Amino acid sequence: MTSSALGRDFRLLWSAAVSSRLGDALRTPALALLAAAVTRDPRIIAAVTVAGQLPPLLFGLLGGVYADRWDRRRTMALVDGVRAIVVAALAVAVALDRVGVAVLLLAAFLLAALGTLFDSASFALLPALVSPDALPRANGRLQAGSAVAGGFLGAPAAGVLFALAPALPFALDAVTFAAAALLVLALAPVPVPVARAHARRGSVRSEIAEGMRWLRGHRTLWRVTLLAAASNLAISGIMAVLVLYALDALRVPPAGYGLFAAAAIVGGVTGALGAGRLAARFGTVSTLRAVLAVQTVALTGFALARHPVPGGLALAVFAAGTVVWNSLSASYGQRHVPTGLLGRVGAAQRMVGLLTAPVGAVLAGLAAAAYGTVPVAGAAAGTFALVTVAAWRTLRPAVADVPNPTGVG
Repeated sequence: MTSSALGRDFRLLWSAAVSSRLGDALRTPALALLAAAVTRDPRIIAAVTVAGQLPPLLFGLLGGVYADRWDRRRTMALVDGVRAIVVAALAVAVALDRVGVAVLLLAAFLLAALGTLFDSASFALLPALVSPDALPRANGRLQAGSAVAGGFLGAPAAGVLFALAPALPFALDAVTFAAAALLVLALAPVPVPVARAHARRGSVRSEIAEGMRWLRGHRTLWRVTLLAAASNLAISGIMAVLVLYALDALRVPPAGYGLFAAAAIVGGVTGALGAGRLAARFGTVSTLRAVLAVQTVALTGFALARHPVPGGLALAVFAAGTVVWNSLSASYGQRHVPTGLLGRVGAAQRMVGLLTAPVGAVLAGLAAAAYGTVPVAGAAAGTFALVTVAAWRTLRPAVADVPNPTGVG
């Protein structure tokens, strides 16, 4: 899934990202299992989940500021080094049977908070490692590697490792973070652009506002961001009830749910590997519009399916479209946003997209409780249809695909 044409530094970044994702896939389910071992109170278990979801909303924009202020390569290495220490300490606590609710909440919150800075720095660093035309392919390779490491390797192994020794998944996660830090340090130093090196820093608030203003002023990127937010409303809703929909509407046997869910991973990897080719042939924005149309058809088929096979195929196509969208929308921003603003603008995009996710999950849960899961799938398909119409009306490929190095919207 890597490519020598993308260069040595990209291969190092790819290896670091895959290593981190493998560790995440080991830790996340193990943390849920550990929480269930500590307490059976569903409120506390849910609080651990929320503790890992809040930091991107609370600190995402702040992470973007420091990703633009600090050396991005060293920032990523430092963050992964600190995360390695945090998870190693958690592994020791688990091994010594000294884990309580407070430790779980603190670990989940701290790791997610550090992740916001890492994500912003990584997003901003990639354009310095590969050429602009290679960005769609590079983002696709990153997503494909992460999907394989997380979905095919880490997630299935987490439960087995936890059963062998509860501390084991956390110890291995610490190793993956340490390995990722060393890989990032091996990257060639990236020169700081003259404009950024001599820029006068304002307050954190003013720098956040500058990133938001830039995003809001670039018509195409702002529209892509809003379309992503609307899409996430539907995606989070369908994911919130996916297991119930699969068991009840598609009649997936409980023993086969893992295989059914793997369809999404296969689709995601396929989409990631094809994203660069699609962008090269049709243009980034044209592909984004087409992907939404394909996803609408796939989600409609998913809502109408009543058997595991067509349902799984529709889910795979939908997941492929999601990964293509994520890869190409990231590449578009990386090509058009000025280097000194990449951290802040990327963080602002993620923030806007994340705001709708909890809303979608809550609405889906309430609707499923009242009317069942089938109407939720139908509503998600209807939402994607509206998003597709909006995309075809507002995104202009001929103009939007032209790079904008000056940063003027």
